[in-house]
Amino acid sequence: MKRGLITFLSLWILALSSPLAAEELVIYSGRSDKFIKPAIKQFTQKTGIKVVLHTGSSTALLNKLKLEGKRTSADLYISNDAGNLQKGSELNLFVPMEAKKVAVIPANFRAKDNSWVGLSARARVLVVSTRDKSADFVKSVFDLADPRLKGKLAITHSSNESYIAGATVYLRATGSKAVKSWLSGMKSNVGTSVYNKHSKIVKAVASGRKAIGLVNHYYIYRHLAKKPDAAIRIVMPDQGKAGMGVAWNVAGVAIVKYSSKRKAAEQLVAFMISEAGQKQFTEVNREYPTRPGVPAAANVPKRSSYKIADIPMSELGEYRDATLDIIEAVGMP
Repeated sequence: MKRGLITFLSLWILALSSPLAAEELVIYSGRSDKFIKPAIKQFTQKTGIKVVLHTGSSTALLNKLKLEGKRTSADLYISNDAGNLQKGSELNLFVPMEAKKVAVIPANFRAKDNSWVGLSARARVLVVSTRDKSADFVKSVFDLADPRLKGKLAITHSSNESYIAGATVYLRATGSKAVKSWLSGMKSNVGTSVYNKHSKIVKAVASGRKAIGLVNHYYIYRHLAKKPDAAIRIVMPDQGKAGMGVAWNVAGVAIVKYSSKRKAAEQLVAFMISEAGQKQFTEVNREYPTRPGVPAAANVPKRSSYKIADIPMSELGEYRDATLDIIEAVGMP
């Protein structure tokens, strides 16, 4: 009996110390599983570290982290929006990463204290009908407030994270007066008829129900991948010497302050910003990799081919409340 107990204890200790009993990381993820799982699968195959995804709204998961505090089971937090990532930093929910470990990602795509790092980027662009010529005059996002587009414009509801992030970029680039006027004009053009998904906006323009829409770039390319003859084209707004450039936003990752598995969490971050990890985001979702030198998908415009608004991603969180105040004041649907 005593010998059996010793054998059992020996096996138990061996199991705990064995590579097969690798740590299991828990991620609170504000991204759809299909965009994260390919990279996670490759990471697990490479390291043996298992990963559990708890998926939901980026904002809701951030609030959950805040409420749970030290009791949280989360080791990492992934958001599809730099605004939420920066808010998490301001709430002191994340632990800064060593600068040398995240230096491969440009400074404007991560927190000033490196408490979060951007993984993939998206551009706010215009999807325009090639049949309905009534929106051909549009060169800037601010042209979407033009009365000529009444009933012809498609936008998401104002609580959409990309909508808020884009408006924040425009706020930082042009000021509150211009953004308030822009929102008021768009409100007049759409009334209460807004969309809950970018993909529906692309379909509405492709079908001829709308002439123009404001979306994240990859929704257009997803649609064209299925329907290459769709009657739509992409317009990169606000170009030229006087243009502010296209608004970008990033999805990113942070290590939760209360995680007891920091080393494994750092391994996951390191993989996600490696060339192999970055290629996963590019191939799966046609997003832009944040790591220089990793090419975007073949059919997506090269980042060097158009002007990008020169706004650090951390400001999407720092000025988020100011944007929300303007949206609320205008009464955007």
